Parts: sequence; structure tokens; C-alpha cells
Amino acid sequence: MSQTGLLAPPEQSQARGEPVNPLQRLKFTPEMFHRLGELGFFDDATRYELIEGDIYPMTPEGPEHAFAGTALQYRFTQPTADWHVRVERPLILGESEVIPDVSIVAGRPLDYRTQHPTSALLVIEVAHTSLPRDRSLKYRVYARAGIPEYWIVNLFEKQLEVYREPQGELYKSVRYYTVGETVAPLFAPDLQVSLDELFG
Repeated sequence: MSQTGLLAPPEQSQARGEPVNPLQRLKFTPEMFHRLGELGFFDDATRYELIEGDIYPMTPEGPEHAFAGTALQYRFTQPTADWHVRVERPLILGESEVIPDVSIVAGRPLDYRTQHPTSALLVIEVAHTSLPRDRSLKYRVYARAGIPEYWIVNLFEKQLEVYREPQGELYKSVRYYTVGETVAPLFAPDLQVSLDELFG
């Protein structure tokens, strides 16, 4: 008797000469991610983010990481209605809900009272042990979402990696800044960030 809609065990399929259908790995959506949190599936002591349908625990924050994030927050805090800084707050980018260390988004905080931002003017990740993920998974997510500028504060190599001109899953432009140099974000060219503030 045939069982329509069910996968036969691999040995049965192979015995009949039929191709084996691999099971599809579940990809979570932001809505599913939030529902899991509401149902208590996550450890309250750990923060998580959703990247390309997969759920990842966030790396514990060391003092260097905390210092760099705080210094950037302080540097980007400006009395303007055009944009504001968010620290470790979610961004919804397609099927991902990421929590960058620092993001600069358009408008006022009140604009996002009922929903998370779906874009940003600048995203900054402070990286040490998270560097491989920030250079691959998050890099692709930010480029694909059209984030115009992505910075990685590379604590391991003491440099700032600046990615610009997103195209598909890549950034066409990359430049590395080190101690003694300054960099200005595209959205505020008069705002100079000194690398001495981060690594000096």
C-alpha cells in the first residue's frame, strides 16, 4: 500500500531506485523568532539574533567591546531630527532580525515606537571573537539589504574596516583605517571619528 505525502525510509527508496529526498532544514522568519521568545524557548540570560533564517546566540561582551560601542554611541549622539543612534537594538532586514552593536537610522526614536527599523544609514559591529561571522553572515545581510555603509571595529587587528557601495551580497568598496587616521560617515561627512578614540 502506498503512502501518499510521506517520505519512505531511505533504504526503501533506494531499493526501488528512487532518489532520496533530503529533509529541508527549517528557516525561521522574524515572526516565528518573536513567537519562540514569547513562548519562553530562549534563555533569559542570553541574547539571540536571527541571521538568514538561523538563530544565533550573541557573544558575551568584554570590556574592550563595551568601550568601543560606548565611545561610538557618544560620538554619534547629536541633537538632530534627521537621524539618531541605536545601541544593540534590532533591525529587521528581510528574513533576518539582527542586533548590531551600533546603528544609525533615519528620523527620531518615536518613528520606531511600533516597529523596528528596516534599514539604516550606517551599521557598526564591534568584533573580536565574532569577526568571522561579522565578515561573512552579517556582511551578506547588510549588503543585500542595501545598507550604504558597514563598519567593523576589528579589535583583534586594531583597525576599522569600512565597507561601502552595496551590490547584491557584496560591497564594492572596502578601506581599512588604523590609529592616527580619521573617518567620516557618508551620511554626515563633517562628523569625524578618530581611530585614536577607539584604539589609542
